[in-house]
Amino acid sequence: MTANWQEQYESKRATLEEAIQLIPKGKHIFIGSGATEPVGLVEELVAQEARFADNVIVHLLTLGPAPYVDAKYQDRFRHAAFFIGANVREAVRDGRADYVPVFLSQIPDLIRSRRLPVDVALIQVAPPDPFGFVNLGVSVDVVLAAIQSASLVIAEINPNMPVTYGSGFVPMDRIDKWIYRPVPIPTVERKPPDDVATEIGRNVASLVEDRATIQLGIGQIPDAVTAALRDKKDLGIWTEMVPDGAVDLVKNGNITGRYKTIEPRKVSASFTFGTQETYDFVNKNPLFVFHPSDFINNPATVARQHKMTAINGALQIDLTGQVCADSIGTKFYSGIGGQVDFVRGASMCPGGKSITAIRSTANQGKISRIVATLEEGAGVVTSRGDVQYVVTEYGIADLRGKSIRDRAMALISIAHPDYRPELLNASKNRHYVFADQIAPRASAPQTYEKRVAIEPDSEVLLRSIRITDEQKMSDLFYSLSESTVYKRWMVAMPRMPHKKILPYLKAEDPRNVAIVIETHPTNSESELIGVGRYHVSPGSGSAEVALVIRDDHQGKGLGTALLQHLIDIAKENGIPGFTAEVLPSNSAMMHVFHKADLKIQSSLSEGSYHLEMPLQQNGQT
Repeated sequence: MTANWQEQYESKRATLEEAIQLIPKGKHIFIGSGATEPVGLVEELVAQEARFADNVIVHLLTLGPAPYVDAKYQDRFRHAAFFIGANVREAVRDGRADYVPVFLSQIPDLIRSRRLPVDVALIQVAPPDPFGFVNLGVSVDVVLAAIQSASLVIAEINPNMPVTYGSGFVPMDRIDKWIYRPVPIPTVERKPPDDVATEIGRNVASLVEDRATIQLGIGQIPDAVTAALRDKKDLGIWTEMVPDGAVDLVKNGNITGRYKTIEPRKVSASFTFGTQETYDFVNKNPLFVFHPSDFINNPATVARQHKMTAINGALQIDLTGQVCADSIGTKFYSGIGGQVDFVRGASMCPGGKSITAIRSTANQGKISRIVATLEEGAGVVTSRGDVQYVVTEYGIADLRGKSIRDRAMALISIAHPDYRPELLNASKNRHYVFADQIAPRASAPQTYEKRVAIEPDSEVLLRSIRITDEQKMSDLFYSLSESTVYKRWMVAMPRMPHKKILPYLKAEDPRNVAIVIETHPTNSESELIGVGRYHVSPGSGSAEVALVIRDDHQGKGLGTALLQHLIDIAKENGIPGFTAEVLPSNSAMMHVFHKADLKIQSSLSEGSYHLEMPLQQNGQT
């Protein structure tokens, strides 16, 4: 190969006009994805529109113009969108273009098998290297399959296209015609996350563990997530798209890829678009490797990653957990993309997590994104059987393996407070929940969170009770011995039905607080192993306090920690004192109270000790 590659391949050189003249009528034309759209070829295609008839144009989302979807060209071109971008959305809605709902992982094989035929590929590449290979740059995704399948490949060669490592090298022999066109690569403006996105980002980040492998998208919420991950260690990335925020994490040292099982110490993706800073950072950077979508998005491959954590968005979700992500009612908006590929891959991964992040409202708060039933015509992208975590600015709902009742209450709890009453009423009308089910708090509750070590490498979480804790409260009760039950409630209680759990779940203001102790076993569902509550009766200044610890966790200091946490909360809320009723046989509970450094006045009456404990004084008697 000569030093001047343009001379070496002069026989394949063409003008835009000459190249487009090679495309026959009626053929299927593929256009390069995202920031690699060959805009010059696209514009010339439309300029020669009189030559064409019934040509089908296919592509993923593109960042450049899409003039071929204009109504005046509808007899010449018909677009079929694998993913609907802003530049073709109106045409799809008006019926001038088609939408192909398809998993991103399957598109390359569908192209190669000609179920989605490609006859002509219009692409944009980086100049050939000394070995005669051009590079697909920032979009390998489905472009490679299109090149392999097309009988005619026309490329704009652009020296501004970043060179990326991985599978994006294509021999110049595979290019039939090329045009040298040095133009800027399209960028996407990065908008700072607003307050809602920031809170969602914090909630999502709380689910991401150190050493996890993550998948992210683009937008304010993914940027907020990456901003909130700056205290995480040794994260890896296996994602269809590299967002700007991922570059921030690499520079900050959070991304090492040390624990990835496939391509460790690499950032693995199939495309990227964003700021020029991101393009410059991935250019000839051996840390980044780009591969086709049928490899990156293959659920079986995703599942092999270490603690795969998939983070995706949605447009709407119903109370049973059905996620709509590609349409608004009957109007198609975007596409399936890789969401289901990563949701299922993460679900199959040991220790994996699938997270759907969604704003609680749309249209400036006028519409709830959490709904009783999906809007008519809305498409289910992630099924209720696939969904796991749903995150809004109001919290986290874990739906995996949960009943419809549990799901409905969990989702209502993270909906915008203005819409919770109507969502609860809708759930009652559909018999999703109990007829006497109480509503979640109207505003974000005090969490009163505190972590307590119980062993050198183990800790528990003390937190406010949640409306979604009902089943776990029932499980806690039925794990208690008869002796523990009697000492706590002072009567024989063979059952703890829904109606008896409700008073705990109603603990929602400073005068009525319930705190649970929650464990988080590795790769297992969390459990409640204790609960404490104080309650101020009407007309009384002091609050009655009571607590119980599961038998197998007694004697570890948890009762002392729980009581002290309740004392601290009560003092913060201005509660003047506690009262308690304790059986004489319950010496362990008496010991807990006396360890609390309170002035205790006790009297024995009707078979139990009545304790009075002012909270504003120290010292014991």
